[in-house]
Amino acid sequence: MNVASRVLLTLLIALVSVSAMSPRRADQADSDEIRIGNLIPHTGPLAEFAAIGKAEVAYFNMVNARGGINGRKVRFISYDDNSDPSTALELTRDLVEKDNVLLMFGSFGTPGNLAVRAFLNERKIPQLFVASGNEELSNPAAFPWTVGWQPSYRAEGRIYANYIQAFYPNRKIVVLWQDDRFGRDLYKGIQEGLGDLRRMIIVGIAFDIADQHIDMHVSILKQSGADILIFAGAPATASQVIRLAADLNWHPVFLLNDASASIGGALGPAGVEKSTGVISALFLKDPDDPAWKDDPAISNWLSFMDRYYPEGDKRSSAALYGYAAAETLAQVLKQCGDDLSRENVMQQAKALNYQPSVLLPGIKINTSPENFHPIKQMRLVQFDGRTWQSIGAVIEDAFSDGPAR
Repeated sequence: MNVASRVLLTLLIALVSVSAMSPRRADQADSDEIRIGNLIPHTGPLAEFAAIGKAEVAYFNMVNARGGINGRKVRFISYDDNSDPSTALELTRDLVEKDNVLLMFGSFGTPGNLAVRAFLNERKIPQLFVASGNEELSNPAAFPWTVGWQPSYRAEGRIYANYIQAFYPNRKIVVLWQDDRFGRDLYKGIQEGLGDLRRMIIVGIAFDIADQHIDMHVSILKQSGADILIFAGAPATASQVIRLAADLNWHPVFLLNDASASIGGALGPAGVEKSTGVISALFLKDPDDPAWKDDPAISNWLSFMDRYYPEGDKRSSAALYGYAAAETLAQVLKQCGDDLSRENVMQQAKALNYQPSVLLPGIKINTSPENFHPIKQMRLVQFDGRTWQSIGAVIEDAFSDGPAR
């Protein structure tokens, strides 16, 4: 199957048609538009995250309706890579060499972003705010043109480990984790954070995204007699695990990874009564959390969804993620002023210090030439059956090696 047949969705936002485009300077310094490339799994096993890219498209549609950025309209070009790294590389080449994009932004997933990283860095093309928490994608010394966005998966895992150390030392732990780079990174962070207490992990089960035996896995974990269950995976599977555990009358301390900690996407479908007590670490507001019903930022989000993404789910944390990431890129482009050279884009991406609208209070975007982790803070929360309740203050750091007990 060739690449063209795998590209199921191409989203173009601009006033000029593709057929009218002619080769122009890559830095777009004298262009009346800003061309941005993006890869999202609109189809395939991770298609539930397509809302990220669709919200980003809608965000720049809104930007264009309001006059663009510094007088320029945005042409946002999003291709479907079907979560296939080889497809991601071929499509990225097309975006750079044929579509002449200024930069790549917000592409989803660790394997695809790692597959294209060398190509983009060799050509000094910004690879900004990748939708992955893999720490290799925020390494300015080795790859100075690649910048992450969200907190790292390993840091998130260490947060859960530190919580266990503080409140449930020497309790038996089981981990159900998605067998990919994401799941392995988060599991590694848990082990690092526990230090000598990692001996308390009595069972760890890896599952495939299309695993048909989740019920068997949950049953095995229950039979282990564990007190704590840590889940690292996609929202649909998280919802299934929450429901299965409750139906088996198993009520461990349940720690759920951030990407699946959505009231509308996971906890609600599982049943709010079955989800009560679930603990996670968040950095974004949950759009389905009634705690934010009077929040101006969420009110703006709802208006945005009504007007620019009406077919989308207003409760979707994935869509809100895309909206927030697009807001970050817009901030970079605003800071660029009239200098849209790739060098200046990177300079501005390394000089961010602001409070995005839909991040939790106290969590900021901050970068420097030595620090390519824009979001480094999270907040532990627990679901009470209606809303997320904070557990302590914003977490700046987590221990990478827990104390022995």
